[in-house]
Amino acid sequence: MAKSKWLSGSRINPKPIQKGMTAADLIDATFLAYNAGRLQKAARLFVEKMLADDAVVGLSLTGALTPAGLGGSVIIPLLRAGFVDWIVSTGANLYHDAHFGLGLALHQGTHEVDDRILRAEGVVRIYDILFDYTVLLETDAYLRKVMQAPEFQREMSTAELHYLLGKYLAGREDELKVEDTCVLATAYRCGVPCYTSSPGDSSIGMNVAELWLRGSGPRLDVCRDVNETAAIVYDAKKSGGTSGVLILGGGSPNNFMLQTEPQIQEVLGLDEAGHDYFVQVTDARPDTGGLSGATPGEAVSWGKVDPEKLPGTVVVYGDSTLIAPLLAAYALTRHAPRPGRRLYDRREEMLGRLKRDFEKKGGRD
Repeated sequence: MAKSKWLSGSRINPKPIQKGMTAADLIDATFLAYNAGRLQKAARLFVEKMLADDAVVGLSLTGALTPAGLGGSVIIPLLRAGFVDWIVSTGANLYHDAHFGLGLALHQGTHEVDDRILRAEGVVRIYDILFDYTVLLETDAYLRKVMQAPEFQREMSTAELHYLLGKYLAGREDELKVEDTCVLATAYRCGVPCYTSSPGDSSIGMNVAELWLRGSGPRLDVCRDVNETAAIVYDAKKSGGTSGVLILGGGSPNNFMLQTEPQIQEVLGLDEAGHDYFVQVTDARPDTGGLSGATPGEAVSWGKVDPEKLPGTVVVYGDSTLIAPLLAAYALTRHAPRPGRRLYDRREEMLGRLKRDFEKKGGRD
Protein backbone atom coordinates (compact mmCIF):
# COMPACT_ATOMS: atom_id res chain seq x y z
CA MET A 1 0.00 0.00 0.00
CA ALA A 2 1.15 3.55 -0.71
CA LYS A 3 2.25 5.47 2.35
CA SER A 4 -0.37 7.95 3.55
CA LYS A 5 0.44 11.60 3.06
CA TRP A 6 -0.42 12.07 6.73
CA LEU A 7 2.71 10.12 7.66
CA SER A 8 5.10 12.49 5.88
CA GLY A 9 6.09 14.36 9.04
CA SER A 10 9.44 13.88 10.75
CA ARG A 11 9.70 10.78 12.87
CA ILE A 12 9.46 11.34 16.63
CA ASN A 13 12.76 9.91 17.82
CA PRO A 14 14.52 12.52 19.96
CA LYS A 15 17.98 12.19 21.43
CA PRO A 16 18.36 12.58 25.20
CA ILE A 17 18.62 16.12 26.52
CA GLN A 18 22.25 17.05 27.07
CA LYS A 19 23.83 19.28 29.68
CA GLY A 20 24.35 22.82 28.39
CA MET A 21 21.76 22.71 25.58
CA THR A 22 20.58 26.17 24.49
CA ALA A 23 16.90 27.07 24.56
CA ALA A 24 16.89 27.08 20.74
CA ASP A 25 18.46 23.61 20.58
CA LEU A 26 15.96 22.34 23.15
CA ILE A 27 13.02 23.67 21.11
CA ASP A 28 14.29 22.11 17.88
CA ALA A 29 15.20 18.76 19.44
CA THR A 30 12.51 18.08 22.02
CA PHE A 31 9.47 20.32 21.44
CA LEU A 32 7.82 17.82 19.12
CA ALA A 33 4.11 17.55 19.93
CA TYR A 34 1.12 19.16 21.60
CA ASN A 35 1.71 22.77 22.62
CA ALA A 36 5.46 22.19 22.63
CA GLY A 37 5.11 21.30 18.96
CA ARG A 38 3.06 24.44 18.38
CA LEU A 39 5.80 26.50 20.02
CA GLN A 40 8.44 24.91 17.79
CA LYS A 41 6.34 25.68 14.72
CA ALA A 42 5.76 29.27 15.89
CA ALA A 43 9.47 29.78 16.57
CA ARG A 44 10.42 28.51 13.13
CA LEU A 45 7.72 30.54 11.40
CA PHE A 46 8.92 33.66 13.19
CA VAL A 47 12.56 33.09 12.24
CA GLU A 48 12.18 31.64 8.74
CA LYS A 49 9.31 33.76 7.40
CA MET A 50 8.41 36.71 9.61
CA LEU A 51 11.99 37.97 9.93
CA ALA A 52 12.64 38.01 6.19
CA ASP A 53 14.21 41.22 4.89
CA ASP A 54 10.95 42.41 3.32
CA ALA A 55 8.69 41.53 6.29
CA VAL A 56 7.24 44.11 8.67
CA VAL A 57 6.53 42.70 12.13
CA GLY A 58 3.95 44.04 14.56
CA LEU A 59 3.93 43.01 18.22
CA SER A 60 0.87 43.23 20.45
CA LEU A 61 1.15 43.11 24.25
CA THR A 62 -1.68 42.18 26.59
CA GLY A 63 -1.53 41.10 30.21
CA ALA A 64 0.82 42.38 32.88
CA LEU A 65 4.02 41.44 31.04
CA THR A 66 6.31 44.38 31.83
CA PRO A 67 5.80 44.20 35.61
CA ALA A 68 7.02 40.60 35.40
CA GLY A 69 10.23 41.82 33.73
CA LEU A 70 9.48 40.83 30.13
CA GLY A 71 10.14 44.37 28.96
CA GLY A 72 13.83 44.09 29.74
CA SER A 73 14.27 40.37 29.17
CA VAL A 74 12.26 39.90 25.96
CA ILE A 75 10.87 43.03 24.29
CA ILE A 76 13.96 45.25 24.46
CA PRO A 77 16.27 42.58 22.94
CA LEU A 78 13.75 42.04 20.12
CA LEU A 79 13.63 45.79 19.46
CA ARG A 80 17.42 46.05 19.50
CA ALA A 81 17.71 43.16 17.04
CA GLY A 82 15.27 44.80 14.60
CA PHE A 83 12.79 41.94 15.07
CA VAL A 84 9.85 44.22 15.97
CA ASP A 85 8.86 47.15 13.74
CA TRP A 86 5.74 48.46 15.50
CA ILE A 87 3.85 47.78 18.72
CA VAL A 88 0.27 47.86 20.00
CA SER A 89 0.14 47.53 23.77
CA THR A 90 -2.18 48.02 26.67
CA GLY A 91 -1.44 51.31 28.36
CA ALA A 92 -0.81 49.38 31.57
CA ASN A 93 2.20 47.59 30.09
CA LEU A 94 3.76 50.88 29.05
CA TYR A 95 2.93 52.53 32.37
CA HIS A 96 4.45 49.75 34.49
CA ASP A 97 7.41 49.66 32.10
CA ALA A 98 8.13 53.25 33.12
CA HIS A 99 8.76 52.13 36.71
CA PHE A 100 11.94 50.44 35.52
CA GLY A 101 13.02 53.53 33.59
CA LEU A 102 12.58 55.60 36.74
CA GLY A 103 14.56 53.17 38.87
CA LEU A 104 11.56 52.18 40.98
CA ALA A 105 11.52 48.71 42.53
CA LEU A 106 9.12 45.83 41.92
CA HIS A 107 9.67 42.67 43.95
CA GLN A 108 9.08 38.94 43.65
CA GLY A 109 6.53 37.93 46.26
CA THR A 110 3.63 35.56 46.75
CA HIS A 111 -0.03 35.43 45.80
CA GLU A 112 -0.83 33.69 49.10
CA VAL A 113 -1.25 36.82 51.15
CA ASP A 114 -4.07 38.77 52.79
CA ASP A 115 -4.63 41.78 50.51
CA ARG A 116 -6.21 43.68 53.38
CA ILE A 117 -2.85 43.61 55.13
CA LEU A 118 -1.09 44.72 51.95
CA ARG A 119 -3.49 47.65 51.60
CA ALA A 120 -2.90 48.69 55.20
CA GLU A 121 0.87 48.54 54.68
CA GLY A 122 0.81 50.40 51.36
CA VAL A 123 1.81 47.43 49.20
CA VAL A 124 0.30 46.81 45.74
CA ARG A 125 0.02 43.29 44.29
CA ILE A 126 -0.07 41.99 40.73
CA TYR A 127 -0.52 38.28 41.49
CA ASP A 128 2.93 37.48 43.01
CA ILE A 129 4.61 40.81 42.15
CA LEU A 130 4.67 43.25 45.07
CA PHE A 131 5.65 46.92 45.15
CA ASP A 132 5.24 50.01 47.27
CA TYR A 133 2.22 52.23 46.60
CA THR A 134 4.63 55.16 46.24
CA VAL A 135 5.85 53.56 42.99
CA LEU A 136 2.50 54.50 41.47
CA LEU A 137 2.51 57.98 42.98
CA GLU A 138 6.05 58.74 41.82
CA THR A 139 5.36 57.47 38.31
CA ASP A 140 2.16 59.50 38.12
CA ALA A 141 3.95 62.63 39.28
CA TYR A 142 6.72 62.12 36.73
CA LEU A 143 4.25 61.61 33.87
CA ARG A 144 2.23 64.69 34.75
CA LYS A 145 5.34 66.83 35.05
CA VAL A 146 6.73 65.66 31.72
CA MET A 147 3.41 66.01 29.91
CA GLN A 148 3.23 69.68 30.86
CA ALA A 149 6.24 70.38 28.61
CA PRO A 150 5.49 72.53 25.53
CA GLU A 151 5.82 69.70 22.99
CA PHE A 152 2.90 67.84 24.61
CA GLN A 153 0.44 70.73 24.33
CA ARG A 154 -1.29 69.64 21.14
CA GLU A 155 -3.30 66.93 19.47
CA MET A 156 -1.33 63.76 18.76
CA SER A 157 -1.51 60.04 18.17
CA THR A 158 -0.62 57.63 20.96
CA ALA A 159 2.55 56.81 19.00
CA GLU A 160 3.61 60.45 19.32
CA LEU A 161 2.74 60.48 23.02
CA HIS A 162 4.81 57.38 23.71
CA TYR A 163 7.67 58.60 21.52
CA LEU A 164 7.90 61.82 23.53
CA LEU A 165 7.67 59.94 26.83
CA GLY A 166 10.36 57.59 25.56
CA LYS A 167 12.54 60.59 24.72
CA TYR A 168 12.37 61.81 28.32
CA LEU A 169 12.96 58.33 29.73
CA ALA A 170 15.93 57.87 27.38
CA GLY A 171 17.28 61.19 28.64
CA ARG A 172 16.98 59.93 32.19
CA GLU A 173 18.91 56.80 31.21
CA ASP A 174 21.65 59.01 29.77
CA GLU A 175 21.85 60.98 33.01
CA LEU A 176 22.13 57.78 35.04
CA LYS A 177 24.56 56.26 32.50
CA VAL A 178 22.39 53.18 32.03
CA GLU A 179 20.69 51.78 28.96
CA ASP A 180 17.72 49.61 28.01
CA THR A 181 15.89 49.94 31.32
CA CYS A 182 12.47 50.33 29.73
CA VAL A 183 10.66 49.61 26.48
CA LEU A 184 9.61 53.19 25.71
CA ALA A 185 13.18 54.50 25.91
CA THR A 186 14.44 51.72 23.61
CA ALA A 187 11.52 52.16 21.20
CA TYR A 188 12.36 55.88 21.04
CA ARG A 189 15.98 55.13 20.21
CA CYS A 190 15.00 52.51 17.62
CA GLY A 191 12.22 54.57 16.03
CA VAL A 192 9.58 51.91 16.75
CA PRO A 193 6.06 53.41 17.04
CA CYS A 194 4.06 52.24 20.08
CA TYR A 195 0.28 52.53 19.99
CA THR A 196 -2.32 51.98 22.70
CA SER A 197 -5.69 50.76 21.49
CA SER A 198 -7.57 52.06 24.57
CA PRO A 199 -5.60 55.12 25.69
CA GLY A 200 -7.99 56.00 28.50
CA ASP A 201 -7.76 52.53 30.02
CA SER A 202 -4.50 52.88 31.95
CA SER A 203 -2.69 55.09 34.42
CA ILE A 204 -1.04 56.98 31.55
CA GLY A 205 -4.50 57.85 30.26
CA MET A 206 -5.67 58.69 33.77
CA ASN A 207 -2.86 61.21 34.14
CA VAL A 208 -3.65 62.67 30.70
CA ALA A 209 -7.22 63.07 31.98
CA GLU A 210 -5.99 64.86 35.12
CA LEU A 211 -4.10 67.36 32.97
CA TRP A 212 -7.22 67.78 30.80
CA LEU A 213 -9.11 69.03 33.85
CA ARG A 214 -6.46 71.74 34.13
CA GLY A 215 -6.64 72.61 30.45
CA SER A 216 -3.18 71.18 29.81
CA GLY A 217 -1.42 68.19 28.29
CA PRO A 218 -1.86 66.13 25.11
CA ARG A 219 -5.14 65.53 23.32
CA LEU A 220 -5.11 62.01 21.92
CA ASP A 221 -6.41 61.39 18.40
CA VAL A 222 -7.68 57.83 18.13
CA CYS A 223 -8.64 58.32 14.47
CA ARG A 224 -5.01 59.03 13.64
CA ASP A 225 -4.04 55.84 15.49
CA VAL A 226 -6.46 53.77 13.40
CA ASN A 227 -5.24 55.23 10.13
CA GLU A 228 -1.53 55.24 11.03
CA THR A 229 -1.55 51.56 11.93
CA ALA A 230 -3.47 50.71 8.76
CA ALA A 231 -0.95 52.77 6.80
CA ILE A 232 1.94 50.76 8.24
CA VAL A 233 0.43 47.50 6.99
CA TYR A 234 -0.70 49.00 3.67
CA ASP A 235 2.75 50.41 2.95
CA ALA A 236 4.42 47.11 3.78
CA LYS A 237 2.23 45.21 1.34
CA LYS A 238 2.19 47.80 -1.46
CA SER A 239 5.97 48.06 -1.28
CA GLY A 240 6.19 44.39 -2.21
CA GLY A 241 6.81 43.08 1.30
CA THR A 242 4.83 41.06 3.81
CA SER A 243 3.13 41.76 7.12
CA GLY A 244 3.40 39.54 10.17
CA VAL A 245 1.88 39.85 13.62
CA LEU A 246 3.22 38.42 16.88
CA ILE A 247 0.42 38.53 19.42
CA LEU A 248 1.13 38.00 23.11
CA GLY A 249 -2.23 37.56 24.80
CA GLY A 250 -5.42 38.86 23.25
CA GLY A 251 -7.82 41.62 24.17
CA SER A 252 -7.96 45.06 22.66
CA PRO A 253 -4.34 45.26 21.35
CA ASN A 254 -4.92 41.99 19.48
CA ASN A 255 -7.99 43.38 17.71
CA PHE A 256 -6.42 46.78 17.09
CA MET A 257 -3.45 45.18 15.35
CA LEU A 258 -5.59 42.81 13.28
CA GLN A 259 -8.27 45.37 12.38
CA THR A 260 -5.74 47.18 10.20
CA GLU A 261 -6.70 44.89 7.32
CA PRO A 262 -10.50 45.37 7.61
CA GLN A 263 -9.81 49.11 7.84
CA ILE A 264 -7.93 48.92 4.54
CA GLN A 265 -10.33 46.58 2.75
CA GLU A 266 -13.78 46.99 4.26
CA VAL A 267 -13.80 50.63 5.34
CA LEU A 268 -11.42 52.35 2.92
CA GLY A 269 -12.23 50.03 0.00
CA LEU A 270 -8.60 49.48 -0.98
CA ASP A 271 -7.34 46.24 -2.50
CA GLU A 272 -5.65 44.01 0.06
CA ALA A 273 -5.84 40.38 1.19
CA GLY A 274 -4.83 40.28 4.86
CA HIS A 275 -1.78 39.76 7.06
CA ASP A 276 0.66 37.15 5.78
CA TYR A 277 1.87 35.67 9.06
CA PHE A 278 0.15 35.27 12.40
CA VAL A 279 1.65 33.92 15.63
CA GLN A 280 -0.41 34.17 18.79
CA VAL A 281 0.26 33.10 22.36
CA THR A 282 -2.98 32.86 24.31
CA ASP A 283 -4.60 31.00 27.18
CA ALA A 284 -8.13 31.76 25.94
CA ARG A 285 -10.51 29.20 24.44
CA PRO A 286 -12.17 29.89 21.08
CA ASP A 287 -15.62 28.65 22.13
CA THR A 288 -16.31 31.54 24.53
CA GLY A 289 -16.63 34.00 21.65
CA GLY A 290 -13.91 36.38 22.82
CA LEU A 291 -11.32 37.71 20.40
CA SER A 292 -8.52 36.51 22.68
CA GLY A 293 -9.40 32.95 21.69
CA ALA A 294 -10.40 33.56 18.06
CA THR A 295 -8.52 31.29 15.66
CA PRO A 296 -6.58 32.40 12.56
CA GLY A 297 -9.27 30.70 10.46
CA GLU A 298 -11.89 32.96 12.01
CA ALA A 299 -9.61 35.93 11.31
CA VAL A 300 -9.57 34.87 7.64
CA SER A 301 -13.36 35.24 7.51
CA TRP A 302 -12.95 38.89 8.53
CA GLY A 303 -10.20 39.60 6.01
CA LYS A 304 -7.65 39.99 8.81
CA VAL A 305 -5.46 37.14 7.56
CA ASP A 306 -4.77 36.32 3.91
CA PRO A 307 -6.66 33.04 3.19
CA GLU A 308 -3.80 31.91 0.96
CA LYS A 309 -1.42 32.29 3.91
CA LEU A 310 -3.43 30.33 6.49
CA PRO A 311 -0.62 27.73 6.75
CA GLY A 312 1.58 30.62 7.91
CA THR A 313 -0.36 30.94 11.16
CA VAL A 314 0.23 29.33 14.55
CA VAL A 315 -1.55 29.58 17.89
CA VAL A 316 0.37 28.47 20.98
CA TYR A 317 -1.83 27.87 23.99
CA GLY A 318 0.03 28.92 27.10
CA ASP A 319 1.20 31.68 29.39
CA SER A 320 3.05 34.51 27.62
CA THR A 321 5.51 34.77 30.52
CA LEU A 322 6.60 31.21 29.70
CA ILE A 323 6.37 31.24 25.91
CA ALA A 324 7.69 34.72 25.03
CA PRO A 325 11.18 34.24 26.55
CA LEU A 326 11.56 30.95 24.66
CA LEU A 327 10.46 32.53 21.38
CA ALA A 328 12.86 35.42 21.89
CA ALA A 329 15.76 33.12 22.79
CA TYR A 330 15.09 31.05 19.68
CA ALA A 331 14.92 34.06 17.37
CA LEU A 332 18.01 35.75 18.80
CA THR A 333 19.96 32.49 18.44
CA ARG A 334 18.75 31.45 15.00
CA HIS A 335 18.56 34.79 13.16
CA ALA A 336 21.03 37.62 12.71
CA PRO A 337 19.88 41.13 13.69
CA ARG A 338 17.97 43.08 11.04
CA PRO A 339 18.45 46.79 10.28
CA GLY A 340 15.82 48.84 12.06
CA ARG A 341 13.07 50.23 9.83
CA ARG A 342 12.41 53.30 12.02
CA LEU A 343 8.75 53.32 11.04
CA TYR A 344 8.06 56.12 13.50
CA ASP A 345 10.02 58.48 11.25
CA ARG A 346 7.95 57.40 8.22
CA ARG A 347 4.46 57.77 9.70
CA GLU A 348 3.48 60.83 7.67
CA GLU A 349 4.86 59.34 4.47
CA MET A 350 2.94 56.07 4.96
CA LEU A 351 -0.24 57.85 6.00
CA GLY A 352 0.06 60.08 2.93
CA ARG A 353 0.24 57.02 0.68
CA LEU A 354 -2.86 55.52 2.27
CA LYS A 355 -4.76 58.79 1.96
CA ARG A 356 -3.78 59.35 -1.69
CA ASP A 357 -4.90 55.86 -2.71
CA PHE A 358 -8.13 56.30 -0.79
CA GLU A 359 -8.79 59.60 -2.57
CA LYS A 360 -8.00 58.04 -5.97
CA LYS A 361 -10.76 55.55 -5.25
CA GLY A 362 -13.08 58.50 -4.73
CA GLY A 363 -13.52 57.75 -1.04
CA ARG A 364 -16.35 55.61 0.21
CA ASP A 365 -20.00 56.59 0.14
